[in-house]
Amino acid sequence: MENSLFQNVYNPDVLSCIANLSNDEVFTPPELANKIIDMLLQELFENPDTTFLDPCCKSGVFLREIAKRLIKGLEQQIPDLEKRIEHIFSKQLFGIAITELTRLLSRRSVYCSKYPSGEFSVYQFSEEKPQGNIIFQRIKHTWKDGKCIYCGASQNEYDRGTELETHAYQFIHNLDVNKVFDMKFDVIIGNPPYQMSDGGGTGDSAKPLYHIFIENAKKLSPQFIAMIVPSRWMKGGKGLNEFRKTMMNDMRIKIIHDFEDAKECFSGLHIDGGVCYFLWDKDYNGKVNYYFKSLDGTTNHSFRFLRSDVSETIIRDYRQSSIIQKALVEKKKFQNIVSVRNPFGFNADFFNTPESYSNITVYEASDKTRVKIYGVKGKKGGAKRVFGYIAENNVNKNTASINQYKLFFSKAYMTTSTVPPEIIVGLPKTICTETFLMIGGFDSKIEAENCLAYIKSKFFRALLFYNRHSLNMSRESFKLIPMQDFTFNSDIDWNLSTE
Repeated sequence: MENSLFQNVYNPDVLSCIANLSNDEVFTPPELANKIIDMLLQELFENPDTTFLDPCCKSGVFLREIAKRLIKGLEQQIPDLEKRIEHIFSKQLFGIAITELTRLLSRRSVYCSKYPSGEFSVYQFSEEKPQGNIIFQRIKHTWKDGKCIYCGASQNEYDRGTELETHAYQFIHNLDVNKVFDMKFDVIIGNPPYQMSDGGGTGDSAKPLYHIFIENAKKLSPQFIAMIVPSRWMKGGKGLNEFRKTMMNDMRIKIIHDFEDAKECFSGLHIDGGVCYFLWDKDYNGKVNYYFKSLDGTTNHSFRFLRSDVSETIIRDYRQSSIIQKALVEKKKFQNIVSVRNPFGFNADFFNTPESYSNITVYEASDKTRVKIYGVKGKKGGAKRVFGYIAENNVNKNTASINQYKLFFSKAYMTTSTVPPEIIVGLPKTICTETFLMIGGFDSKIEAENCLAYIKSKFFRALLFYNRHSLNMSRESFKLIPMQDFTFNSDIDWNLSTE
């Protein structure tokens, strides 16, 4: 009865139950960690000389799962279990924790004790090595002109006292890893911190960090690198242009698993643009085995180079290649009629913080001297579209468009959505806040309506969706879309359905 009870009770892996603490501490579920490890040559786990480094230890899951494979793989070469464990933990597994908390968590996961030299550690390190092989040292950023020279962190936010984490990660802050551990690593594997605020907030205004971990890993010249990171680098992302070019031309990338929806890897977590994990092989020189899982759950496999003649960014879903190629033939681009950010000079907080605009009166009714202004009111998640009326002489930007027809297109919406929020047809004497981009202007209402029909077409939406990489839209998001004639002279019958 007792044995039956223990066999039937659900006994989850504790590392699958840990909640993410912040943007940098996105913990890797054990199942996902094993899929990433599966990309490696399995002979590595049968070689007592193979060395593994996780430069961004959070829960220690990668080292723990690798230890399991080594314990099994070295069974014939080191039959004595105690000696095998001693060899694996002292000579093959190494890590660098990212915070004080993850230092303790990682050691508890890997050594079964947060004190590697203590009696309860699965392998008892000497007193001279109390950290075991999972190290952590609280270091400071190196400031220059208000930014860290290594990671770009804002001095205003991260120049802290000893009571708070600095988030100056050792691996990307001038750490000589080979010297610290006195060895060269065969495999560098992990889930690096994704981003850090640069003083402008979070999300799109945050500075990515994961690419620095990849670049520093390459500098160590291991045999293999396997990491999971956001997929945003493939399309754009703040400060990622050079990194993307380098990756697109790196013939050593052997495998990529790319997920349009990050929830496929991290349950309940939204990451704009999805996530991907990859295998980099120092001795490989060829095409990439690319597996792309789209929002509809289908997985498409292609064997190809990351660079292409039809796009300056990576084509994640290779089935889109023909559509992109067709679009590139057209020289006139739709983006030329899309405004820059904040087309009329009124910030997104216009309706939320009227005290900031004390020189402007917002009226509920119109008259000949006023223009209608569209915006949003409320906090994120509960914000609603609103409008009011202001004096026309309060508008000092893009005044030529005031008396034209135009379309107001939401500047921000979910990257997983192929259909944008409802587009407003702006009549003469209408403007908008920074919440929208302006498309137009047009000399007639029919042109604006024909343009709206084009935006609703599958062709338009496919190209727009392909070129998106973040929550926020810009003129650049429309660069692949060819321009059309929206006047009466057009050879397209805009009255026909474009859905």
